[in-house]
Amino acid sequence: MAKSLEFKGISKSYPGVRALNDISFTAQGGRVLALLGENGAGKSTLLKILSGDQKADEGEILLNGEPVSFHDPQAAINAGISVIYQERQLMPSMSVMENLYVGSLPKTKLGLYDKRKLYNNAKELIDRFNIDIDPVQLVGRLSVAYQQMVEIMKAVKRNSDIIAFDEPTAPLTDTEIKILFDIIKKLKDEGKVIIYVSHRLAEIFQITDSIVVLKDGHYVTSLETAQTNETELIKAMVGRDIGDTYNNLSRNTDFGDVVLDVRNLKTPYVHDISFQVRKGEIVGLAGLIGSGRTEVARALFGADPVTGGEIYLDGEKVSFKSPREAIDKGVALCPEDRKEEGLVMQRSIKDNIAMPVVDRVSKGLLIDPDAIRALAEKAVDKYSIKTPSIEKISSELSGGNQQKVILGRWTSEKMETKVLILDEPTKGIDVGTKAEIYQTICDLAKQGIAVVLISSELTEVINLSDTILTMHNGHITGCLTRQEATEEKVLALAMLE
Repeated sequence: MAKSLEFKGISKSYPGVRALNDISFTAQGGRVLALLGENGAGKSTLLKILSGDQKADEGEILLNGEPVSFHDPQAAINAGISVIYQERQLMPSMSVMENLYVGSLPKTKLGLYDKRKLYNNAKELIDRFNIDIDPVQLVGRLSVAYQQMVEIMKAVKRNSDIIAFDEPTAPLTDTEIKILFDIIKKLKDEGKVIIYVSHRLAEIFQITDSIVVLKDGHYVTSLETAQTNETELIKAMVGRDIGDTYNNLSRNTDFGDVVLDVRNLKTPYVHDISFQVRKGEIVGLAGLIGSGRTEVARALFGADPVTGGEIYLDGEKVSFKSPREAIDKGVALCPEDRKEEGLVMQRSIKDNIAMPVVDRVSKGLLIDPDAIRALAEKAVDKYSIKTPSIEKISSELSGGNQQKVILGRWTSEKMETKVLILDEPTKGIDVGTKAEIYQTICDLAKQGIAVVLISSELTEVINLSDTILTMHNGHITGCLTRQEATEEKVLALAMLE
């Protein structure tokens, strides 16, 4: 019997927000269905209802024609449903193999924990994915990309009939994406129902059979992937034609003096890194996962120890022992993992924006609430953050709006940012919001801010950056201008030893 999953009249509201409004569509086994829409369209809410993490206000879910209701995620798992979220559901203090088999650890005949069998089972599963992960490694010490692969392996290990992927490739390299797509194709051949959420349209045409588009919590349309194109999809998602994203950008061409001068920088992860960023210039760091890009960003921000070399800011030698010292000198970082490191998720938009400048908006020993409110309101207006109030909790925002809150924090009038480091600034963000953030980055450069941009999307780092530095194994392996750079050249340099 062919497997099927049907959403029938699903609606869901939160305070001040109608997240889903009468959503109905069917996903069939043996096919990959893409769920598309801008941030805030309702995709993640729908997956949370499917997984049993949230309860729909109206409507029902049907598995193979039969209505089901899940009161918690475990009930959905027991019914053969696995949802792999952008937010990882892992225990960082436990090993890879323990995370893979938590709840079903193998036992000996005496009922004891069989560590050898656990290791062998985990190694066999890891080998299926052809990736270099040690089963005994603590998950918390893995890169974001490898943590994501562990999440995916957990779903495959459960042998679920329905698997939903929420932005699975955001932290992955091209090689890891190929491995994932091979796994998805095998699952599809086995008759599984696959739901695939991604903002990377090229992937949609590569891996999916059909597409459902949502907008502002409403169903828009269903399309066969082979019978549509990127322009049609963007219009369905955004409601307008955004044109050529990169060619339409208003760029800065007037660079000033050197703001950031890095000389022979060394950390435990990077070696003899040297580069400069001028006022108003965007310098991109390109490289594969593990190349050292994020480690450079963390060292510049005072988050990782510097073991050698020198950093100059506006000609002054600096040595940051903490991010607080970097912030006070005008260096800001939008980190790769905005949920874990960028925001205090259970605090409001207002609190997150004001956090680094509380001492600058105080009257004596007292915080000035009016000044903080004004900062937050300006950021919401400047970046078009979709929210009913600046008091809204950050965890309730879409990924794109969360990123805008971080940008609002670092570019407020009280920050006086000189160097802005952006690590994967558009990860998990829809095409419409991406276009807005791209122009924002260019506008910040035009204001004279020196920008360091890190992105795993080669087209993004090539088309936004004025200068592209390639990295491999903690070293800079090449330097190209935007005019010189191509994906082939950047990849070739990023793979040099």
